[in-house]
Amino acid sequence: MADILYFGHSRRIPWVADEGRATRRAGWHDEPVSQAPADGPYGRTRPDPPAVVAHRGASESAPEHTLAAYRTAIEEGADALECDVRLTADGHLVCVHDRRVNRTSDGRGAVSALELADLAALDFGSWKAREERRDEVGRRQRETPEEPDWERTSVLTLERLLELVTDAGRRVELAIETKHPTRWAGQVEEKLVELLRRFGLAGPAAPRAPRAPRTGRNGPRTGRAKPGAESSAPHTAAGPHPETDEPSLVRVMSFSARSLHRIHAAAPAVPTVFLMQFLLPRFRDGRLPRGVGIAGPSMRIVRANPGYVARLHRAGHRVHVWTVDEPDDVALCARLGVEALITNRPRQVRAQLDRIGYDTPPTGDA
Repeated sequence: MADILYFGHSRRIPWVADEGRATRRAGWHDEPVSQAPADGPYGRTRPDPPAVVAHRGASESAPEHTLAAYRTAIEEGADALECDVRLTADGHLVCVHDRRVNRTSDGRGAVSALELADLAALDFGSWKAREERRDEVGRRQRETPEEPDWERTSVLTLERLLELVTDAGRRVELAIETKHPTRWAGQVEEKLVELLRRFGLAGPAAPRAPRAPRTGRNGPRTGRAKPGAESSAPHTAAGPHPETDEPSLVRVMSFSARSLHRIHAAAPAVPTVFLMQFLLPRFRDGRLPRGVGIAGPSMRIVRANPGYVARLHRAGHRVHVWTVDEPDDVALCARLGVEALITNRPRQVRAQLDRIGYDTPPTGDA
């Protein structure tokens, strides 16, 4: 047992046996002790650390939403990549966060009013290079071989990013955020599902395998595999398709419940994430919009309401938190047992999670 300061009180951290090895009940919340979840102060047993999701790629090290940023994130060990998508005037989905290109390029205008050829003529990376020259990251990058200039400066289409993910050589998930409001409204989701279908990512990857029979009180029955049987699988954050045991390679996120409804209606096997900048009263009890299985609260919400994660878990939802860059925030999210951390610093966050150690109890007071 180990001591932890819990609102002025010392609480002992429980360790439980899981298929012959000790694992921590990862997750705690800062509500009064009397309001702890029914299954203990740590919410759930999680033998795995949260998935590390690279926010707009490794966007602290390279220009956001560029091919270089995503290549770097994969090299730094990110479990998943995150991107924002907008629809151009000629119907292409491109990875750009802002409604206008002014901040991240040398051009001006709304993405929705520009064609792909217009965006391809812009420089989407030099602004980052100017910032890097003023800090240590820039000095370190200039000392190492760089990617071709176009990988750091060209607009990135979602199609090209999907190619990168599917050819990564290992499992790399993709979290795609739809940006609203936009003049193209539902056409964004229509084009997105169409593109996912082209890559074979809009539906189940394989049929559900039959479950092995087990003997119950009333005779043979089917059931889930033992928890230990899942420990060797790659860590994923999205969860399995409803019709397959294979976890989804992609998920769609949005602050717009209507956008997620469109995705769910057109491609129900694709997991959806409801992003939240503020905690609205109707969602405080852990409910999410219909059809949504993953909550995406901001780090601000989690800091102010850490018990909200436990409520989401009790409601059967997964939790993906954004944007988690600071060590204290990483540690808090890890203790709460969230499934994914969306960060600009995948290398640093991965290293911190590795140091925490999820499969071995701490030494000392045990």
